[in-house]
Amino acid sequence: MDEASWAKTESSTFEYSYTIEKPTDKQTTRFRMLWDETSLYLFYHFEDKFLTARETKRDGATYLDDCAEIFIIPVPDSLDTHFGFEINMYKATNDILYFNNYYKGKNVGLKTFNPTIRSEVSINGTINDNSDIDQGWTMEIEIPIAVFGFLSDFEPVQKGNQWAFLAVRQDRNELEGDRRVTSTLFPIYDIEKDVHQPQRFGLMEFVD
Repeated sequence: MDEASWAKTESSTFEYSYTIEKPTDKQTTRFRMLWDETSLYLFYHFEDKFLTARETKRDGATYLDDCAEIFIIPVPDSLDTHFGFEINMYKATNDILYFNNYYKGKNVGLKTFNPTIRSEVSINGTINDNSDIDQGWTMEIEIPIAVFGFLSDFEPVQKGNQWAFLAVRQDRNELEGDRRVTSTLFPIYDIEKDVHQPQRFGLMEFVD
């Protein structure tokens, strides 16, 4: 965040949180975005008292850890297919092509989609040690436009165009079990379903 380019960007806060059970569950997330002709850039700043991660393999259950997520549709519409990127503090990545209502009402994620993206993590605390109180962590992600292939040609990355997206935080504060708090940039209908609800995605607009 000490780079001049990030200082010029709009900072958004994740205002919508789900599965809150304890006072310590509500934690602040700040989010920024940048773009150029070759890539999208994301910056997440997580307040986090208990840093927690277990997954180390690609295409594993990173969403059960402290995790940064972004879902993208490279057109300004709520299509039934979107790109998903989920990364934890170990930089283990679950990247998927997600199909809503693929067949007979079933949603599926294609995990053989394994693009090359870059991420870097900064940690202020100790992972998987709840005997102390941590400060939090940050993640910066670069997603090359080439990842979206010809699908990005319908609404090219250029000034004035828009893509649909949802930025998500998974916040795991307990070493055992799978309970975590989900926070989103835009509100979703029913967390009991999942966060893959493209009709609730918002829009990013490419501006100078």
